[in-house]
Amino acid sequence: MFNLFMTFLKIGLCSIGGGYAIIPMIQQQVVLTQGWISEKVFTDIITISQMTPGPLAVNTSTFVGIQIAGIPGAIVATVGCILCGILISTLLYEFFKKYKHSKYIFEILKSLKATSLGLIVSAAFTILLLTFFGTSTLNSSVHGDLLAMLVFGAALFLLRKYKVNPIVMMSLCGVIGLFIYI
Repeated sequence: MFNLFMTFLKIGLCSIGGGYAIIPMIQQQVVLTQGWISEKVFTDIITISQMTPGPLAVNTSTFVGIQIAGIPGAIVATVGCILCGILISTLLYEFFKKYKHSKYIFEILKSLKATSLGLIVSAAFTILLLTFFGTSTLNSSVHGDLLAMLVFGAALFLLRKYKVNPIVMMSLCGVIGLFIYI
């Protein structure tokens, strides 16, 4: 339990940029470093975390904690994940209130936004690889899931072109997945 708490405390401490930006670090810690869950379980947890109310990183820590140690694990992982965020947010609020007109602070924030975007794109790439190829790394022996690619393409098209409600789209794709993979 202590190791679980410390892992998510570290994740929470480094979760600059929000939930999507922290996905690669969570994957690194819980799948690769600790070996607590498989890549497939991790992908499933990310999917469920996106569909449940609340911040992605917190939901993910809760679901990983449940997988590892049940309800006590969920509590420990969640507290570890949010503790640093609460403390850092409080300190940053006071700092930015004091220096809100500084051009240096503005430039620092621009740089942090760009870094955050890079982390989000990295997370998206990892999820795409896991969804389409079943692995987070590509090699010559990996074959893609054409049906998953088609569902993705259709969903992306409908979301961008016709602004379909994301909840409706997730429900529709879930039903399609049910019929495709039966």
